[in-house]
Amino acid sequence: MTEPVEVRPLEPVTEEWQRALAIVAHPDDLEFGAAAAVARWTGQGKQIAYCLVTSGEAGIDGMPPQRAREIREQEQRTSARLVGVDSVEFLGLPDGVLEYGVPLRRELARVVRRHRPEIVITTNFRDTWDGAYALNQADHIATGRAVLDAVRDAGNRWVFPEQLTDGAGPWNGVRQVWAAASPLAAHGVDVTATFQRGVASLKAHEAYLSGLGDGSFDAEEFLEGLSRAAGVRLGVRHGATFEVFRFDLW
Repeated sequence: MTEPVEVRPLEPVTEEWQRALAIVAHPDDLEFGAAAAVARWTGQGKQIAYCLVTSGEAGIDGMPPQRAREIREQEQRTSARLVGVDSVEFLGLPDGVLEYGVPLRRELARVVRRHRPEIVITTNFRDTWDGAYALNQADHIATGRAVLDAVRDAGNRWVFPEQLTDGAGPWNGVRQVWAAASPLAAHGVDVTATFQRGVASLKAHEAYLSGLGDGSFDAEEFLEGLSRAAGVRLGVRHGATFEVFRFDLW
């Protein structure tokens, strides 16, 4: 007889904050699981800004990179507005070949110091999506690792001191970094009321989604599979999961 699989409950993430910064590698990264949570938080009056490390210009096989860049930046801005985010910036680093290291940490520390968030949101940067076989993408891994280090860098006035000019100071006010859809997620948030806004934000990436597989990708079906599983662990209909890294323990 097969033993029942244990479903581990998720601890709700804190919502005692006002400013968050989301840093991800590509347009659409936030929409694959976190956008409904963003809609919940902007609906509470919280301020959230998006920073895209690349413009996803290498993400559409049948489209030249410069044209893809233009389309994907516009789709991301539209997608962000659907969940209440008006501040969207693109760092313009090359898509598909991001490298973890000091240059990337420097760029991200600059962004953190400028926005001065309490919470930083990124996407899963573990080796896999499922803890087993579904391999993650190199840009996600490099970006997430650099986000963690850049948050520390931003609070140290002796790291990248050339950024601290005209009265700018270090920023050590980031309390936590949240990695959405991590296979090691132990926290989550109820997105039942904003699930459809999350779906709409993913559907806004029309050009990108139309190039996935045979073009039959169903955004709502995909997100529902993720959110229902998370909802079970939260005791709600739809949820979003996060792996939490704490910087407020020191």
